[in-house]
Order: sequence, then structure tokens, then C-alpha cells
Amino acid sequence: MFEYFPGNYVWNLSVVATLNSGGLIDEVDRACRPIKELAARGEDVGTPALLRAWTALTDQLVAQAEQAEKAGRARIAGQLYARATNYLCQAERMQSASAPGRLDTYRRVLHLQQKAFDLVDPATTRVAVPYEGTMLPAYFTRAPGDVASPVIIMWNGLDSTKEHMYASGFSHELAARGISTLMVDCPGSGEALRLQGLRARIDTEAWASACVDYLLTRPDVEPARIGLVGWSLGGYFAPRALAFEKRLALGVAWGANHNWGAVQRRRLEREGERPVPHYWEHVLWVWGFDDLNAFIEFADGIHLDGVVGQITVPFLICHGENDRQIPLEYAHRSYDTAVKSPKRELRIFTREEGGAEHIGLDHLSHVSTYIADWAADTFAEVSSR
Repeated sequence: MFEYFPGNYVWNLSVVATLNSGGLIDEVDRACRPIKELAARGEDVGTPALLRAWTALTDQLVAQAEQAEKAGRARIAGQLYARATNYLCQAERMQSASAPGRLDTYRRVLHLQQKAFDLVDPATTRVAVPYEGTMLPAYFTRAPGDVASPVIIMWNGLDSTKEHMYASGFSHELAARGISTLMVDCPGSGEALRLQGLRARIDTEAWASACVDYLLTRPDVEPARIGLVGWSLGGYFAPRALAFEKRLALGVAWGANHNWGAVQRRRLEREGERPVPHYWEHVLWVWGFDDLNAFIEFADGIHLDGVVGQITVPFLICHGENDRQIPLEYAHRSYDTAVKSPKRELRIFTREEGGAEHIGLDHLSHVSTYIADWAADTFAEVSSR
């Protein structure tokens, strides 16, 4: 993995994710160079400075975008707004849950993302998924054409947002294959957490049912061809939902998070890498706990033992052989126990080919296109039955 900040895994992961989601190396270097020495002091120290540096870059791009808009250059303006969104949401992700001004920063992310949609991607719209008296914020990327299409529900993980999912380009890869995408901020993530206070829960089939119910109201969706993809902690969320929401036609664990509770106990012992600075503060925020010991006891229940064996639809597991957050053995455990799936597949991405780090962030397009092809092929098989 490219290491702009030698020895600082968490900051490096953010840089790599940014570059593999449409960031430009020159712009990333200009933002990161002034804070390079801070990174040597640890993953938590310096995150406010990181936000200031990336905000300065965002401000520069927004000023350029506004000038382009005034000149009638909508495409250039939209591209600038899209990159500004990418940079700012990565910097926001790195802040502590209690960081001053964090909500204002995220609201700005939402505003910039909508500007990008309006100017260069009218096929992607903001939608609301009804959920237990409130709603889950989401983006829907419509596949080309006037007929109903299959759709993938995409879920994020512990610290990503629907804006990160969109920036990955996965929805456009699916659209090129005739598949629409519903990118959802689930409880405990993104806008659902930040602006609505919705916390994560173990029984993720509740979110899945809400997403399916919503999609079934849309005339542009094929009811029999709705799939589910979850990356990072979504590698727990999605398989759990697949086991119990039987209206789903296929599913993907983009990172095999088979026993996330056990991973938390390892992290208490400083085993393995962590995805964000201020890690435990972030985790407690996501799950709605005030006490770490109480949370660790609760987290023992966040696993897929006895669950994956209830998946009865095609199931793909993708994992990097050098994933430093989630053990590779979990990918094999999920595969070995998914015995009722009529089409189970395990794809391990190697260092030699790329995509070997957590959810393939070191070569994101290599992993995402593999998953998109698998989904397209499998949907075709579903329709031919």
C-alpha cells in the first residue's frame, strides 16, 4: 500500500482511499505536505490540523468550481465539486466524535455532493428510505434505460458514509452493467448517525427489510432482482441481513467481518490496525454506549457463527490477503459455513495483483469491478430461472 505518512497506517489508509476514489496526487500532496511531520506523532495527534489542511484544499476547489459555474462550464464545475466532496468527507471521517464543528463540516459535505450531482450526475439522486418512524438517508444511482432494472443495496461500515460509497465509483460500474444502486447511510453511520442520532444494532435484517420495502415501491426496480453488498463492517451487516431477509436475491461481503466482536477484544490488546483515529470514542458513538467495558461485552454478540449457514442465495466473499484490520481466516470461516448458498464464492486478492489491503482500498477499482461483474452475472442467472 502506498504510504505517504510512513508508519501511520490510519492516515495512509485515508490517503489511499482518497486517491482511489477520484483524488488527484498533486492535490493530495499539497494538502498533506504541511502536516507530514505531525503524522509521525501518532494517529490521534494532529487530526484537527489534518482537517484544516484538507479544508483549505476544499476551499480552493470550491472557488474554482464557482468560477466555472459562472462561466457556464458545468462539467468542470461538477468535477471540482466532486473532488472537493471526496477530500472533505475523508478529513471529516478522521475527526473525533466530539470534535468542534464536525457536524458543520459534514453538512458542507452534503451540500457539495449535491452540487456535483446537479451538475454532472443527474442519474444519482437523494432519496429517503422509511425506517421505524424516521428514515435512512440514501443516494440512488439509476441504471440507463426506461425499463425496470436489478438493483444493489450498498451498505457502508463503521466509519464510512454514503458519500464515500459514491466516490468509490462502484455505482457507476454497476450502472454500466444495467444495475441500479441504493447507497444507504445505515444506523450508526453517515448522516443517519450524525444528524439523526440513529445507532447501529446487531439485527441488521431490520435495515434490509426497510430498504427492500422502499425499493418495491419504485417502478424502475425489478422486485425479484434485489441484491445487497456491504463493505468493511458491512461484511457483518450484509451477511446477517441475507440470512434473514429472504427477498434478497444475492449478496456480497466486501471484507469478511465474520466475528467483529472478537476483533474488538484484539484491538484492546493493540493487535491489528484500526480504521480511524480516536477509535474507541468513535466505536461507542456508533453503537450508543458510554462505557467501554459494557460495550465489549455487548460486542461479543456481533458475529456470524450460526448465521451464515442460513444464507440461501448466491453469496460472494471478497477479502485482501494483507487485510491488517480483519483476519483473513474470517473469510474462510464465512465461506466454509455458507453451506446452503447455491453459489458461494471466496475471492482472495493478493499483494501481487493489488486489492490486498482492507476492502481492497489499495486497488479499489480492481475489487469493485470484480464484484460488479459477479453481480451482473449472478443477476442474469437469477432471471433465467
